[in-house]
Amino acid sequence: MKKILLILSIFIFSNSLNAEIIKNIEINGNKRISDETIKVYGDVKINDDVNEFKINDIIKNLYSTNFFKDIKVSLKNQTLLINLEEYPVINEIIIKGEKAKKYREAIIKRIESKKNGPFVKSLIIKDEKMIKNLYSTLGFNFLKVNSKFESFDNNRVNLYFEIEKGEKTNISKINFKGDKKIRDRRLRDVITSQEAKFWKFLSTNTKVNQANINLDKRLLTNYYKSIGYYDVKVLSEIVELKDNFQAEITYNIDAGTRYRINKISTKIDPVLNKELFLPLKKIYNDVVGSYYSPFLVKTLLDDLDLILNNEDLQFVEHNVNEVLEGDNIEITINIFEGPKILVESIEIFGNSVTEETVIRSELLLDEGDPFNQVKVDKSIAELKSRRIFASVKEEITEGDLPSTKKIKINIEEMPTGEISAGAGIGTNGGSFGFNIKENNWLGKGITVSANADVSEESVKGELSFTDRDYNFTGKELTYSIFNTVTDKEDSGYESKLLGAGIGMSYEKYRDIYFAPGFNLSIDDLTTDDTASSLLKKQSGSSTDFMFNYSVFTDKRDRSFMPTRGNLTSFSQSLPIYSEDSYLRNSFSTSHYKEFSEDLIGALKFSASAVNGLNGDDVRLSKRNFISPRKLRGFKSGKVGPKDGNDYIGGNYTTSLNLEANFPNFFPEKSKAEVGLFFDAGNIWGVDYSNDIDDSNEIRSTVGINLSWISPAGPMSFIFSNNVTKASTDQDESFNFRLGTTF
Repeated sequence: MKKILLILSIFIFSNSLNAEIIKNIEINGNKRISDETIKVYGDVKINDDVNEFKINDIIKNLYSTNFFKDIKVSLKNQTLLINLEEYPVINEIIIKGEKAKKYREAIIKRIESKKNGPFVKSLIIKDEKMIKNLYSTLGFNFLKVNSKFESFDNNRVNLYFEIEKGEKTNISKINFKGDKKIRDRRLRDVITSQEAKFWKFLSTNTKVNQANINLDKRLLTNYYKSIGYYDVKVLSEIVELKDNFQAEITYNIDAGTRYRINKISTKIDPVLNKELFLPLKKIYNDVVGSYYSPFLVKTLLDDLDLILNNEDLQFVEHNVNEVLEGDNIEITINIFEGPKILVESIEIFGNSVTEETVIRSELLLDEGDPFNQVKVDKSIAELKSRRIFASVKEEITEGDLPSTKKIKINIEEMPTGEISAGAGIGTNGGSFGFNIKENNWLGKGITVSANADVSEESVKGELSFTDRDYNFTGKELTYSIFNTVTDKEDSGYESKLLGAGIGMSYEKYRDIYFAPGFNLSIDDLTTDDTASSLLKKQSGSSTDFMFNYSVFTDKRDRSFMPTRGNLTSFSQSLPIYSEDSYLRNSFSTSHYKEFSEDLIGALKFSASAVNGLNGDDVRLSKRNFISPRKLRGFKSGKVGPKDGNDYIGGNYTTSLNLEANFPNFFPEKSKAEVGLFFDAGNIWGVDYSNDIDDSNEIRSTVGINLSWISPAGPMSFIFSNNVTKASTDQDESFNFRLGTTF
């Protein structure tokens, strides 16, 4: 009996699914969409076999177009009946409550609802959420969005988005919780977000911004890993909204263990020549014993990639295995011959502002190149490092052709403009400066920066343009104009320096950079009766057209707060045309070493010489002065040769600095750090007169440097004692400065 019922059920079910060959398609209710278009969208045509499954597919296909509010499909006597109810058509989209045209255009571009498109309530709900997210990135977290519509004849509507932005949400406090191991002060230096203070009224980073929060988490993770915390986790961020448009941000951090590298080895595919990779052994030995850092591992892989490129090993790949044991980490680099897969296509999405060429210039792969996952990862890292994208994600799929891959890169853009200002007051007087910067000018990846600095005796201004990848050559091009006015009434002169420059910088050899450039300047010096003989002699204007170049190498573990490595440079200025010709040579080197978590040492040396040519004397504006940062314990500009009452600088300067910083000396709540220093320097040489003492004497000081984040802003104090000095030098045993950015 059961078998009979089963057979009967199958028979009835199969009959209900029997397909009919349709001879006619009848479509009703469509006013805007043509019959033929509906057939294409529905994927149906005359003489198709149609059953219940096919009817369901037709309905799904038509609904996916978002053109139809209701769809009914039936089959009768070989005729397919399609009854439709169309959505209203959007006539116009109007944004209310936003005065800025660029934001209205950004909303129109990003929402799913479009002019002449369907009026779909589910899409409008998504659009409202998108608008809220957009404004959240701008700091408006109490925003209200209401959508309304106005109906017209012919099933058309106007769609309105009414926006009440409210006030921007200020960051009242930033907290770091958990097993963070690093002091809050240092972590605040790492992140982009800042607490809102009354002196930071110009800063946009004091507003709650989800893009900045995401960037903060990435910066914190990278910082911890760069100093050895391999398995750090920035577990979450909590934004607690308060009254009066205030919010607290809390980052929960689990630093974990700090690891040292105890062994590095390579595992080489037998098909490869092992002798090619022997030079890596010495490099590995230099690294063993250091704290782990992904940037250090990247350097090792760069050395490996250099060998692969030199040997033209296109399909050879590598990966890294890292094994943790106690507080040590063992690194194994696997080198193997990968599958011969090519890149079929690279597609980029989400770049509404940034030109695609800017993004592609950072990619290490192009269509037709051998596919290499390491190069993909490096390309994504390079894009993130530009700091003009909120997020960069890649998707890799199989290509249409055999042995190929497709690469899709999804970009989320972010605001790229910056404005900042700084002010300071101290024993050497007060100063004020501001900077306006755009990091992605016109979407071309060009940085435009305008800055000005004002002190008691001088006003400086500069406008510069920097293209990181000029004409897709991988070379950085910078051109600028500048103006400096110095007024020293007590010395009886005013100096005006106006100029323009153009320069290029690029990596000539591994870790060795070359930066040539040209500089044109006009120096105008005005004196009165109280000026010295030197100043009166140089009164008037002088034009210089110089060729400048520098060669430098940067092997620091990071440019911000380095703990290991060195930075060394040599530069020279040569006259092409000069009314008062001169030659300048400069050398500097800085070395850093972390002895422990509580002690970071630095050794710095610099030397500079400027000499007149063809019997010319070096003008006052071109003479060397020693920076108060390189020779503490002396008043700024009050060291070296002296003509009457005027300190005139020298033809030569040297400086040596030994520093020991103790970041954990004071309790964390004090927000203070202390360091010890020994500075030595010399400034000498007077080329225009043999009657003036050239002041060739070593100056030296020892002292304590204290920095403190006070309620009024960051303060620095220098307590020093002169060891040696010249009789004409003016010493300064105590110096303080209150300065901040806002």
